[in-house]
Amino acid sequence: MFVIKNYVTTGGTVACALAIGYLMQSGSAQQRGAEPGAKRVASISEQETGLAGLESVVLTSSSPTEARNEILPEPSAPTPEQSHLPSNCDLSARALAVPDAQVRLRVKAPCNPDETIEIHHNGLVFSTKTDALGGLNLTVPALSEYAIFLISLPDEKGTVATTHVPEINSFNRIALQWQGETDLQLHALEFGAGYGEEGHVWSGSDTSGAGSVIHLGQGGSDAARKIEVYSFPIQSATEAGTIELSVETEVTKSNCGKALNVQSLEWRADQRLRSRDLSLDMPGCEVVGDFLVLNNLFSDLTIAAK
Repeated sequence: MFVIKNYVTTGGTVACALAIGYLMQSGSAQQRGAEPGAKRVASISEQETGLAGLESVVLTSSSPTEARNEILPEPSAPTPEQSHLPSNCDLSARALAVPDAQVRLRVKAPCNPDETIEIHHNGLVFSTKTDALGGLNLTVPALSEYAIFLISLPDEKGTVATTHVPEINSFNRIALQWQGETDLQLHALEFGAGYGEEGHVWSGSDTSGAGSVIHLGQGGSDAARKIEVYSFPIQSATEAGTIELSVETEVTKSNCGKALNVQSLEWRADQRLRSRDLSLDMPGCEVVGDFLVLNNLFSDLTIAAK
């Protein structure tokens, strides 16, 4: 374990608040839709059945005289907000498998510019924002071979994108997700690397290693959802040994003395996705500015050279 000034190490600060669950890769699309956040996207099927109830509609007509004497209201002028909206507000998304078992996700929401949306994938949930034109283009590490992505808008509209990721079986993948203003950092020390040395890998690292960490999610509110994912290419490993995993976070005025709920997801060589919910008690506000180092959230990865 590395030692840094003003760091707070954990002993028993992490408690397993909920049960340890195992998510199988296989399963129907309906079961995958029951992942966290699926309630928002349930409105898709409700909208697609919009013909329900039309059998009770009664059609009426007016006489020619009534039609000629009827005074039609003047059309109202569009509001400034309406005048800038495109005529087609259809939401769409596409998913494309790219190298390193990742997925390029493209979303078009022309009537939702600069809005926060949620991306759901096999247990992962993170918040991000569309651009000024309502578009979104980002790369997400896959956590299943047949990857399903649910895109949910604030108005509870949503869409789905799918793709096949055959390379997933060549990677070990560790994911951490949480909600709120706190920022967590997932660190990997590969094959005995020290802090700040080659082989120390995290999302803000200046050094390189065999694996990589990606951070997804934005927003500085309690509702913001964020993730960090560490990926290691097991098929191309040239060195055998252990990868030590830890999580760090700064103690701030907004999180000190509070409970932080986090979830870990692990995809390993046995092609099974493991999920675990945890509750973390943050230190008191007297140590604001210090860092909390968690060494017991994940089991170390053992890598065999190919």
